[in-house]
Formats: sequence, structure tokens, C-alpha cells
Amino acid sequence: IKAVARDPGSRAKIAVLSHDSSIDPIGACVGMRGSRVQAVVQELQGEKVDIIPWSNDTANFIVNALAPAEVSKVLMDEEKNKTEVVVPDDQLSLAIGRRGQNVKLASQLTGWEIDIMTETEESERRQKDTRERTELFKATLDVDDVIAHLLVAEGYATVEDISDSAVEDLAGVEGFDEEIATELQRRGREYLEKRDAELAERLASLGVAEDVANAEGLTLAMVVALGEAGVKTLDDLADLASDELREIVGESTIDNDAANAIIMKAREHWFADEAAPADEAKV
Repeated sequence: IKAVARDPGSRAKIAVLSHDSSIDPIGACVGMRGSRVQAVVQELQGEKVDIIPWSNDTANFIVNALAPAEVSKVLMDEEKNKTEVVVPDDQLSLAIGRRGQNVKLASQLTGWEIDIMTETEESERRQKDTRERTELFKATLDVDDVIAHLLVAEGYATVEDISDSAVEDLAGVEGFDEEIATELQRRGREYLEKRDAELAERLASLGVAEDVANAEGLTLAMVVALGEAGVKTLDDLADLASDELREIVGESTIDNDAANAIIMKAREHWFADEAAPADEAKV
């Protein structure tokens, strides 16, 4: 038994593995006509037990853990230990389970945060992202629809991606050559320099405190957006909730975890101030 997740009295998921190829680990746990697992179910007063195959491949393990729902695609973010799972539209309620039980147990079993979306939702999001990125490149790089689409199809998401990319990588895009790649980089860098100069000028007039302007995790554009929203001191930033911070700087520019990290960093001086009087009293 490699992992167990339970909602006591209701349902459990157990991941099992056999090191002997001649032994079926699930069958061994179920027993003849279900006798072995049924004995456990009775001891747990009817708690339903799902027995699934454990896998060293995380994506496969997540798919197994969400059974009996079918899974179309697994998109993993290993840095954040989060995964987005795409399921057919008619499998959504099965994947989530009653009161979210199935996805909750699968998350506990695998140790990954799991977000479920339907194929329709995933397709709509992908189309929306494609449209937004295409319009971004058309506006910032002054290119036509075809070139913008080619950049998006190749995986470029921001002007910074274009600017920082190696010329040979850009030239490798279908229909591009070194001359086009060099020109795209030039336009991208010119746009970024102009944008940053304008942002710096706006920031100087907002009166944002230096410790906010230099806060780790915030870009120049984010700091300007905060200043325009009246968030100008470290206390102002520390007072925000993560959803408020994301709403101000743009939800697409920062996720919830990053927003929480920025806010908690801004609150560090509060805890330091609280600790100081206690230390002085000891002296």
C-alpha cells in the first residue's frame, strides 16, 4: 500500500503496487468475490473503498486517482505542485464527486493540488488566450495577423519572450528567417524600453514608497497599478488580501500563491515590530 486518503465514514482511496509481475495488487486486495475488501468495509461500517494502481508516473497516478471519471488531458506545474485535469463535459460531476469528495481524495492521495475543467472550458480558454496574445503582438510589434499567429502557435506569450529569445530560435519559426527574427527582436526591445520609461515617469509622480517599488515579485507595471489604486506604503500592501492584489495588478499577471507570498513578505515588519517590545522587556 503506497498511499491512502480518507473521508472517514464515507469513502477512501488506496493506491497499491506489486513488485511481483505475477501478482495483481488490486485483485489481491479485493480478494475472492470481494471477500477481503468487504471485510474491511464492514469494519469501517460501510465506508466505500476505491483501490487503484499506484504509478511512479505522476500524470498516470493522477488519472488513476480520479477514477471512475475519465480524463482527457493532464497539465502539470511541477514548481507549484499543481495540475489542471481536463475531462469530457459529461464526466465533470463524476470527476469532482459529491461535495467535491472525489477530487479532494485524489488530491490527498497524490499530494498534488488538482483543478478540474471540462474540454469545452479548456478549449474556450485556449481560444481566448490565443486571441489576446495575437492582439498583443499585433499592437506592440506592429505585425500582421499571420506573423502574430505564428508567434502564438510557437509558444511565445509576451513581448519579453520575443525580446529575450535567441535569434536562431525565432528564425526557426515556420516562415521566418534571421532577418525577420532580428527585426522582431528590435521592435520588441524598443517597445519595452518605451513602456518602461513611461511607467517610470508615472511611478515618480505617484509617491510610492521605495520598499513597495522594490518589493520582490512585483514588476514595474504592477507597482504603477498599485500606486494608482492608492497602495503606496508597505502597510497598504500588507493590508491587501490576495484577491484584491490580483484584481489591482491583473489576475492574468500573477497567481494566488505568488500574491500571497508578496503580501506575507510585506507583513514581515509587523511581526518584527511585535517581537521588539517583548525583547526589550526581557532586557
